[in-house]
Amino acid sequence: MRKDASRDGETLLRVSGLQTWYPIRQGLMRRQTGWVQAVSDVSFEIAPGQTFALVGESGCGKTTVGRSILRLESAQKGEVFFEGRDLLKLDSNSMRAARQHLQIIFQDPMASLDPRMRIRDQIAEGMRSFGIGRNESDRLARVRALLERVQLDPDTLDRYPHEFSGGQRQRICIARALAVEPRLIVCDESVSALDVSIQAQILNLLRDLQEELGLSYLFITHDLSVVRYLAHQVAVMYLGKIVEQGPTERIFDAPAHPYTKALLAAIPSVDPERRGGALAVLGDVPSPSDPPAGCHFHTRCDVVMERCRTQVPPLFELEEGCSRCFLAEPTNPGD
Repeated sequence: MRKDASRDGETLLRVSGLQTWYPIRQGLMRRQTGWVQAVSDVSFEIAPGQTFALVGESGCGKTTVGRSILRLESAQKGEVFFEGRDLLKLDSNSMRAARQHLQIIFQDPMASLDPRMRIRDQIAEGMRSFGIGRNESDRLARVRALLERVQLDPDTLDRYPHEFSGGQRQRICIARALAVEPRLIVCDESVSALDVSIQAQILNLLRDLQEELGLSYLFITHDLSVVRYLAHQVAVMYLGKIVEQGPTERIFDAPAHPYTKALLAAIPSVDPERRGGALAVLGDVPSPSDPPAGCHFHTRCDVVMERCRTQVPPLFELEEGCSRCFLAEPTNPGD
Protein backbone atom coordinates (compact mmCIF):
# COMPACT_ATOMS: atom_id res chain seq x y z
CA MET A 1 0.00 0.00 0.00
CA ARG A 2 1.44 3.39 -0.97
CA LYS A 3 2.07 6.00 1.67
CA ASP A 4 1.12 9.58 0.83
CA ALA A 5 4.20 11.16 -0.72
CA SER A 6 2.71 14.64 -1.06
CA ARG A 7 3.94 17.73 0.73
CA ASP A 8 1.35 19.31 3.00
CA GLY A 9 -0.68 22.08 1.39
CA GLU A 10 0.68 21.60 -2.13
CA THR A 11 -1.35 20.80 -5.22
CA LEU A 12 0.26 20.15 -8.59
CA LEU A 13 -2.95 19.58 -10.58
CA ARG A 14 -6.48 20.64 -9.64
CA VAL A 15 -9.38 19.60 -11.86
CA SER A 16 -12.70 21.27 -11.05
CA GLY A 17 -16.10 20.68 -12.68
CA LEU A 18 -14.60 19.21 -15.86
CA GLN A 19 -17.15 18.44 -18.59
CA THR A 20 -16.37 17.00 -22.00
CA TRP A 21 -19.24 16.19 -24.36
CA TYR A 22 -19.26 14.78 -27.88
CA PRO A 23 -21.96 15.68 -30.43
CA ILE A 24 -24.19 12.90 -31.78
CA ARG A 25 -24.62 13.29 -35.53
CA GLN A 26 -27.09 11.28 -37.62
CA GLY A 27 -28.49 11.13 -41.16
CA LEU A 28 -26.98 11.91 -44.53
CA MET A 29 -26.42 15.55 -43.57
CA ARG A 30 -24.78 14.53 -40.27
CA ARG A 31 -27.01 16.86 -38.30
CA GLN A 32 -26.41 17.04 -34.58
CA THR A 33 -29.18 15.30 -32.66
CA GLY A 34 -27.77 15.27 -29.14
CA TRP A 35 -24.71 14.93 -26.92
CA VAL A 36 -22.71 12.14 -25.30
CA GLN A 37 -21.71 13.33 -21.84
CA ALA A 38 -18.37 11.52 -21.77
CA VAL A 39 -17.20 13.47 -18.69
CA SER A 40 -19.66 15.20 -16.39
CA ASP A 41 -18.58 17.43 -13.48
CA VAL A 42 -15.34 15.62 -12.59
CA SER A 43 -13.16 17.16 -9.85
CA PHE A 44 -9.98 15.96 -8.13
CA GLU A 45 -6.49 17.04 -7.09
CA ILE A 46 -3.02 15.54 -7.46
CA ALA A 47 -0.19 16.50 -5.12
CA PRO A 48 3.51 16.50 -6.04
CA GLY A 49 5.01 13.01 -5.94
CA GLN A 50 1.59 11.37 -5.77
CA THR A 51 -0.25 8.83 -7.93
CA PHE A 52 -3.96 9.43 -8.52
CA ALA A 53 -5.73 6.46 -10.11
CA LEU A 54 -8.84 6.85 -12.25
CA VAL A 55 -10.65 3.52 -12.47
CA GLY A 56 -13.70 2.18 -14.29
CA GLU A 57 -15.04 -0.02 -17.03
CA SER A 58 -14.45 0.71 -20.70
CA GLY A 59 -16.47 3.72 -21.85
CA CYS A 60 -16.78 5.32 -18.41
CA GLY A 61 -14.92 8.47 -19.53
CA LYS A 62 -11.62 8.00 -17.71
CA THR A 63 -9.45 8.26 -20.85
CA THR A 64 -11.39 11.35 -21.93
CA VAL A 65 -10.52 12.97 -18.60
CA GLY A 66 -6.81 12.44 -19.24
CA ARG A 67 -7.02 13.68 -22.82
CA SER A 68 -9.08 16.72 -21.78
CA ILE A 69 -6.48 17.69 -19.18
CA LEU A 70 -3.80 17.62 -21.88
CA ARG A 71 -6.17 19.37 -24.31
CA LEU A 72 -6.02 16.47 -26.74
CA GLU A 73 -9.81 16.71 -26.44
CA SER A 74 -11.77 19.94 -26.03
CA ALA A 75 -13.59 20.33 -22.72
CA GLN A 76 -16.86 22.28 -22.66
CA LYS A 77 -16.63 23.44 -19.06
CA GLY A 78 -14.44 23.33 -16.00
CA GLU A 79 -11.01 24.32 -14.79
CA VAL A 80 -7.69 22.45 -15.01
CA PHE A 81 -5.09 24.25 -12.92
CA PHE A 82 -1.54 22.97 -13.35
CA GLU A 83 1.11 24.76 -11.32
CA GLY A 84 -1.35 27.61 -10.78
CA ARG A 85 -2.40 28.15 -14.43
CA ASP A 86 -5.70 27.09 -15.97
CA LEU A 87 -4.67 24.94 -18.94
CA LEU A 88 -8.09 25.32 -20.56
CA LYS A 89 -7.56 29.06 -20.91
CA LEU A 90 -4.01 29.05 -22.30
CA ASP A 91 -3.36 30.09 -25.89
CA SER A 92 -1.70 27.57 -28.22
CA ASN A 93 1.85 28.83 -27.60
CA SER A 94 1.47 28.82 -23.82
CA MET A 95 -0.10 25.35 -23.91
CA ARG A 96 2.76 24.06 -26.03
CA ALA A 97 5.22 25.31 -23.43
CA ALA A 98 3.17 23.74 -20.61
CA ARG A 99 3.26 20.35 -22.33
CA GLN A 100 6.94 20.01 -21.51
CA HIS A 101 5.85 19.26 -17.94
CA LEU A 102 2.75 17.23 -18.91
CA GLN A 103 3.44 13.97 -20.69
CA ILE A 104 1.38 10.89 -21.59
CA ILE A 105 2.15 7.19 -21.97
CA PHE A 106 -0.41 5.34 -24.10
CA GLN A 107 -1.68 1.76 -23.94
CA ASP A 108 -0.15 0.54 -27.19
CA PRO A 109 3.57 1.39 -27.38
CA MET A 110 3.89 0.18 -30.96
CA ALA A 111 1.15 2.55 -32.13
CA SER A 112 2.70 5.50 -30.29
CA LEU A 113 6.20 4.99 -31.71
CA ASP A 114 7.10 5.90 -35.30
CA PRO A 115 8.20 2.65 -36.99
CA ARG A 116 10.43 4.62 -39.41
CA MET A 117 12.47 6.40 -36.74
CA ARG A 118 15.34 5.04 -34.70
CA ILE A 119 14.88 4.99 -30.93
CA ARG A 120 17.56 7.65 -30.39
CA ASP A 121 15.66 10.13 -32.56
CA GLN A 122 12.29 9.43 -30.97
CA ILE A 123 13.61 9.99 -27.45
CA ALA A 124 15.59 13.09 -28.48
CA GLU A 125 12.73 14.63 -30.47
CA GLY A 126 11.11 16.28 -27.45
CA MET A 127 14.47 17.53 -26.18
CA ARG A 128 15.05 19.29 -29.50
CA SER A 129 11.56 20.75 -29.48
CA PHE A 130 11.93 22.25 -25.99
CA GLY A 131 15.60 23.20 -26.28
CA ILE A 132 16.84 20.68 -23.73
CA GLY A 133 20.55 19.91 -24.03
CA ARG A 134 23.37 22.12 -25.25
CA ASN A 135 23.86 20.29 -28.57
CA GLU A 136 23.28 16.95 -30.33
CA SER A 137 26.20 15.34 -28.53
CA ASP A 138 24.72 16.34 -25.18
CA ARG A 139 21.29 15.07 -26.19
CA LEU A 140 22.78 11.75 -27.31
CA ALA A 141 24.39 11.36 -23.90
CA ARG A 142 21.00 12.09 -22.31
CA VAL A 143 19.34 9.45 -24.52
CA ARG A 144 21.86 6.84 -23.40
CA ALA A 145 21.33 7.80 -19.75
CA LEU A 146 17.55 7.59 -20.16
CA LEU A 147 17.75 4.12 -21.70
CA GLU A 148 19.82 2.99 -18.74
CA ARG A 149 17.33 4.58 -16.35
CA VAL A 150 14.47 2.52 -17.85
CA GLN A 151 16.68 -0.59 -17.75
CA LEU A 152 17.43 -0.92 -21.46
CA ASP A 153 20.83 -1.39 -23.07
CA PRO A 154 21.97 2.07 -24.28
CA ASP A 155 23.71 0.39 -27.22
CA THR A 156 20.25 -0.38 -28.69
CA LEU A 157 19.59 3.30 -29.44
CA ASP A 158 20.06 2.86 -33.20
CA ARG A 159 17.41 0.14 -33.44
CA TYR A 160 13.82 0.55 -34.64
CA PRO A 161 10.65 -0.16 -32.60
CA HIS A 162 9.91 -3.51 -34.29
CA GLU A 163 13.20 -4.86 -32.95
CA PHE A 164 11.95 -4.69 -29.35
CA SER A 165 9.41 -6.65 -27.32
CA GLY A 166 6.19 -5.05 -26.09
CA GLY A 167 7.57 -4.46 -22.61
CA GLN A 168 10.76 -2.96 -24.02
CA ARG A 169 8.77 -0.65 -26.28
CA GLN A 170 6.82 0.61 -23.27
CA ARG A 171 10.12 1.32 -21.51
CA ILE A 172 11.14 3.35 -24.57
CA CYS A 173 7.88 5.33 -24.32
CA ILE A 174 8.64 6.01 -20.65
CA ALA A 175 12.16 7.19 -21.57
CA ARG A 176 10.68 9.47 -24.24
CA ALA A 177 8.30 10.99 -21.68
CA LEU A 178 11.11 11.50 -19.17
CA ALA A 179 13.31 13.19 -21.78
CA VAL A 180 11.53 16.54 -21.44
CA GLU A 181 11.70 16.52 -17.61
CA PRO A 182 7.94 16.36 -16.86
CA ARG A 183 6.31 16.85 -13.47
CA LEU A 184 3.09 14.95 -14.29
CA ILE A 185 2.70 11.89 -16.50
CA VAL A 186 -0.70 10.58 -17.62
CA CYS A 187 -0.47 6.78 -17.82
CA ASP A 188 -3.43 5.74 -19.99
CA GLU A 189 -3.86 1.96 -19.59
CA SER A 190 -0.07 1.86 -19.92
CA VAL A 191 0.33 -1.73 -18.65
CA SER A 192 -2.96 -3.32 -19.73
CA ALA A 193 -1.57 -4.68 -23.03
CA LEU A 194 1.32 -6.46 -21.27
CA ASP A 195 1.38 -9.90 -19.66
CA VAL A 196 1.35 -10.09 -15.88
CA SER A 197 5.08 -10.53 -15.31
CA ILE A 198 5.96 -7.61 -17.60
CA GLN A 199 3.22 -5.51 -15.95
CA ALA A 200 4.92 -6.00 -12.59
CA GLN A 201 8.28 -4.91 -14.01
CA ILE A 202 6.83 -1.73 -15.55
CA LEU A 203 4.95 -0.89 -12.35
CA ASN A 204 8.14 -1.32 -10.33
CA LEU A 205 9.93 0.96 -12.80
CA LEU A 206 7.22 3.64 -12.54
CA ARG A 207 7.33 3.47 -8.77
CA ASP A 208 11.13 3.73 -8.67
CA LEU A 209 11.08 6.70 -11.04
CA GLN A 210 8.48 8.44 -8.91
CA GLU A 211 10.59 8.06 -5.79
CA GLU A 212 13.76 9.10 -7.60
CA LEU A 213 12.39 12.08 -9.57
CA GLY A 214 9.37 13.16 -7.52
CA LEU A 215 7.00 12.51 -10.43
CA SER A 216 3.22 12.64 -10.18
CA TYR A 217 1.05 10.21 -12.13
CA LEU A 218 -2.54 10.26 -13.30
CA PHE A 219 -2.92 6.50 -13.67
CA ILE A 220 -5.90 5.52 -15.84
CA THR A 221 -6.90 1.86 -15.76
CA HIS A 222 -9.73 -0.65 -15.58
CA ASP A 223 -7.64 -2.98 -13.40
CA LEU A 224 -8.03 -2.35 -9.68
CA SER A 225 -5.40 -4.96 -8.80
CA VAL A 226 -2.79 -2.75 -10.47
CA VAL A 227 -4.04 0.33 -8.63
CA ARG A 228 -3.46 -1.05 -5.14
CA TYR A 229 0.28 -1.30 -5.70
CA LEU A 230 0.89 2.11 -7.25
CA ALA A 231 -1.79 4.63 -6.20
CA HIS A 232 -2.08 6.96 -3.23
CA GLN A 233 -5.62 8.12 -4.12
CA VAL A 234 -8.32 6.41 -6.20
CA ALA A 235 -11.39 7.73 -8.01
CA VAL A 236 -13.93 5.29 -9.46
CA MET A 237 -15.82 6.49 -12.55
CA TYR A 238 -19.15 5.33 -13.97
CA LEU A 239 -20.84 6.84 -17.05
CA GLY A 240 -18.85 10.05 -16.94
CA LYS A 241 -19.10 10.74 -13.21
CA ILE A 242 -16.87 9.99 -10.25
CA VAL A 243 -18.94 7.76 -7.97
CA GLU A 244 -16.36 7.24 -5.22
CA GLN A 245 -13.04 8.77 -4.28
CA GLY A 246 -10.59 8.39 -1.43
CA PRO A 247 -7.25 7.05 -0.21
CA THR A 248 -6.32 3.70 -1.73
CA GLU A 249 -6.36 1.87 1.60
CA ARG A 250 -9.89 3.06 2.42
CA ILE A 251 -11.22 2.27 -1.07
CA PHE A 252 -9.95 -1.32 -0.87
CA ASP A 253 -10.72 -2.01 2.78
CA ALA A 254 -14.01 -0.10 3.21
CA PRO A 255 -15.59 0.71 -0.19
CA ALA A 256 -18.74 2.83 0.15
CA HIS A 257 -20.33 2.63 -3.31
CA PRO A 258 -21.99 -0.57 -4.64
CA TYR A 259 -20.14 -0.20 -7.95
CA THR A 260 -16.76 -0.05 -6.19
CA LYS A 261 -17.69 -3.10 -4.15
CA ALA A 262 -18.61 -4.97 -7.34
CA LEU A 263 -15.32 -4.08 -9.03
CA LEU A 264 -13.36 -5.22 -6.00
CA ALA A 265 -15.35 -8.45 -5.76
CA ALA A 266 -14.36 -9.27 -9.33
CA ILE A 267 -10.61 -9.19 -8.58
CA PRO A 268 -9.20 -12.74 -8.57
CA SER A 269 -7.62 -13.69 -5.25
CA VAL A 270 -6.11 -16.77 -3.60
CA ASP A 271 -7.16 -15.38 -0.21
CA PRO A 272 -10.62 -16.82 0.67
CA GLU A 273 -11.43 -13.71 2.70
CA ARG A 274 -10.73 -11.45 -0.29
CA ARG A 275 -12.08 -13.72 -3.02
CA GLY A 276 -14.73 -12.18 -5.27
CA GLY A 277 -18.36 -13.19 -5.45
CA ALA A 278 -19.90 -11.13 -2.67
CA LEU A 279 -21.46 -8.75 -5.17
CA ALA A 280 -21.86 -8.94 -8.91
CA VAL A 281 -22.39 -6.13 -11.40
CA LEU A 282 -25.73 -6.86 -13.05
CA GLY A 283 -26.29 -6.47 -16.80
CA ASP A 284 -24.44 -4.29 -19.27
CA VAL A 285 -23.26 -0.70 -19.07
CA PRO A 286 -26.02 1.63 -20.37
CA SER A 287 -25.29 3.80 -23.38
CA PRO A 288 -23.54 7.06 -22.41
CA SER A 289 -25.69 8.81 -25.01
CA ASP A 290 -28.83 7.81 -23.08
CA PRO A 291 -27.91 7.30 -19.42
CA PRO A 292 -30.58 6.18 -16.94
CA ALA A 293 -32.50 8.77 -14.94
CA GLY A 294 -31.57 9.24 -11.30
CA CYS A 295 -28.48 7.38 -10.20
CA HIS A 296 -26.82 6.15 -13.39
CA PHE A 297 -25.86 2.89 -11.66
CA HIS A 298 -29.36 1.98 -10.42
CA THR A 299 -30.10 -0.33 -13.40
CA ARG A 300 -27.23 -2.63 -12.37
CA CYS A 301 -27.28 -2.23 -8.59
CA ASP A 302 -28.56 -5.03 -6.35
CA VAL A 303 -29.22 -2.67 -3.41
CA VAL A 304 -31.20 -0.12 -5.43
CA MET A 305 -33.82 1.97 -3.59
CA GLU A 306 -36.85 3.68 -5.11
CA ARG A 307 -35.31 7.14 -4.84
CA CYS A 308 -32.29 5.97 -6.84
CA ARG A 309 -34.51 5.64 -9.94
CA THR A 310 -35.45 9.32 -10.01
CA GLN A 311 -32.96 11.32 -7.92
CA VAL A 312 -29.32 12.00 -8.78
CA PRO A 313 -27.23 11.44 -5.64
CA PRO A 314 -24.63 14.11 -4.85
CA LEU A 315 -21.11 13.29 -3.69
CA PHE A 316 -21.54 12.71 0.04
CA GLU A 317 -18.48 13.48 2.15
CA LEU A 318 -17.03 10.55 4.09
CA GLU A 319 -14.43 10.56 6.84
CA GLU A 320 -11.93 9.84 4.06
CA GLY A 321 -13.10 10.77 0.57
CA CYS A 322 -16.62 10.78 -0.82
CA SER A 323 -19.28 8.55 -2.40
CA ARG A 324 -22.09 9.27 -4.88
CA CYS A 325 -24.59 6.94 -3.23
CA PHE A 326 -27.61 7.54 -1.00
CA LEU A 327 -26.28 4.78 1.28
CA ALA A 328 -23.48 7.20 2.22
CA GLU A 329 -25.90 10.01 3.13
CA PRO A 330 -25.43 11.18 6.74
CA THR A 331 -28.15 10.02 9.11
CA ASN A 332 -28.66 13.60 10.23
CA PRO A 333 -27.78 15.75 7.19
CA GLY A 334 -28.30 18.96 9.17
CA ASP A 335 -25.65 18.14 11.76
